Amino acid sequence: MTKNLEVGIFTSIEDLDIVEWDSIVTGSRAPVFYRSRYLRAYERFPLTQVKLFGYFVIREGGRPVAVLPVSLIDGLDPLGQLRGRYPLTGQELGLLSHVWHCYDAGLPELSDESCLRAAVGALRELARDQGAAWYGFVNVPHGSPLRAGLTGLGFPAVHIEDRFQLDLRGLDSVESYFAALPRSGRANLRRNRRRATEAGVSWQVRPAAEADLAEIGGLCAKTAARHGTGGFYPTDLFTGFVAALGDLAVAVEVRQGDRLIAAGVCLRDEIRFHAWACGVDYDVVGGFSPYPLLHAATVEEAIAEGRAVFEGGRGNHVFKLRHGLSRLALDACLLEV
Repeated sequence: MTKNLEVGIFTSIEDLDIVEWDSIVTGSRAPVFYRSRYLRAYERFPLTQVKLFGYFVIREGGRPVAVLPVSLIDGLDPLGQLRGRYPLTGQELGLLSHVWHCYDAGLPELSDESCLRAAVGALRELARDQGAAWYGFVNVPHGSPLRAGLTGLGFPAVHIEDRFQLDLRGLDSVESYFAALPRSGRANLRRNRRRATEAGVSWQVRPAAEADLAEIGGLCAKTAARHGTGGFYPTDLFTGFVAALGDLAVAVEVRQGDRLIAAGVCLRDEIRFHAWACGVDYDVVGGFSPYPLLHAATVEEAIAEGRAVFEGGRGNHVFKLRHGLSRLALDACLLEV
């Protein structure tokens, strides 16, 4: 039996019933990217060229049962992951599920998968109204109910990237994490910590709003530039965005003396600790690499906070597989308007 579903579309986070929205997000155990605070911060400080924000609230008999943030992006492929896989240049206007800075696409819902058809219909109509060339979902986990639902609705699923996760259940310290690793990974992390300590390196974790976010953002941008995506962390917007996240974000800083040599901005929800953005300066003295230090310090904080899952982000698969993280393929599910 087809449910009587209605989709309300809002174009500002300020027009939403925030309590209603967040109750669905937390009730469905959706990640931090769907929280109203994250959405409000991104709307105020958009890190990509968003022409229109959209917030879908799906109701059944007047009761909210699902939500979905979408964005109309001018240049729908800022990471270069779609061109070559779809017949597009990457500069087209596209209406996408959420934003590229969210690597875990979902449809937070309290009922069942019947909401997806209603959400896709609303997405298609809004894409037509806004003159978009493409619409759909990106960063869809392979093997997820969302991917199965989208392919069932006629979307092709195309692999674009991998993200990496670490199950923290049963770990009570960073040493227990080290001990669980294969020999090469365990030796690498311990060796880097020892050499770094001997070279006067220190690290700390603190609320992101208390850190020098311009310094961290600049390091993240320089690191991304080495991979051709330097514009993914525009420093001024990055600073405002992270500060607006409040206690959803923490900063992990690694310094040699007073110089910042590695830093990460991490996001947290009830289940997951996300290594969301990082930057590394490899010009160091002492025969160590800053990135393994940053990784170990980040995992250590995730364990200390009692999170069940460490989200290691996208890319850098050689390091992450060597150090115990599991690969999860991410797909794009797009159609031309």
